[in-house]
Amino acid sequence: MTAVAAILGALRGGEVRVVDLTNRLSETTPTLTLPEPFPNLIDFSLDQVSAYDEPGPFWKHHNIHTGEHVGTHIDAPVHWVSGRDGLDVSQIPPERLVGPAAVMDLTEQVTADPDFLLEVDHVRRWEVENGGLPEGGWLLLRTGWDRFADDEEAFLNTDATGSHTPGVSAECARWLAEETPLSGIGVETVGIDAGRGAELDPPFPAHYHLLGNDKYGITSLQRLGELPSTGAMIIVSPLPIVGGTGSPCRVFALVDRV
Repeated sequence: MTAVAAILGALRGGEVRVVDLTNRLSETTPTLTLPEPFPNLIDFSLDQVSAYDEPGPFWKHHNIHTGEHVGTHIDAPVHWVSGRDGLDVSQIPPERLVGPAAVMDLTEQVTADPDFLLEVDHVRRWEVENGGLPEGGWLLLRTGWDRFADDEEAFLNTDATGSHTPGVSAECARWLAEETPLSGIGVETVGIDAGRGAELDPPFPAHYHLLGNDKYGITSLQRLGELPSTGAMIIVSPLPIVGGTGSPCRVFALVDRV
């Protein structure tokens, strides 16, 4: 039996199940809001062209309107100034979009402090219990933030001092980008940086370090609680937008049924 046949057989037989890690796209999907004077991307919307009527008697179809970085989406290197000479989303090698998942459960820390920042020591302790970060893998940060995915106010968690969502410290972002074999990281929040990431040095260090080192970020993931710490495979499927700095994407995990 070939390796592909084995996977297909395990899917058919129920030994492997598919977990959809994607937040659904609609007009109410929470999106990042930048402060003035910075312009924001448009929200997702559908424009009906026909619906089994005179413009299209046998079909229904729409135009879609959306920013690149809306809902569950991937950031390509060219999205950030540090990766300006890097790949656009259509150029990301497909093999970098499929790989092992390393899942860190940070729900306890984030419940206590929504501004929690992941440090290198946190990852080192995870590695002691679970083994090293996998070659070509994805570090997925489970924070429990996906429970807010249908509530924009709670999801962005903004007050007079800014947005309060968890993320990665500047040193940890540099370390993940330069000293680990990962393809990228995935988070449950609206962006790969903490809500107060602008206050770090450099500002928005996850974007700066990861995208500047040909690594990628996925946001607004769901159901990470259904994944084991190790052993799952992640599949990231963005639109291959030529020149695109990112794309909404469908993200799946293949998990052994236990």
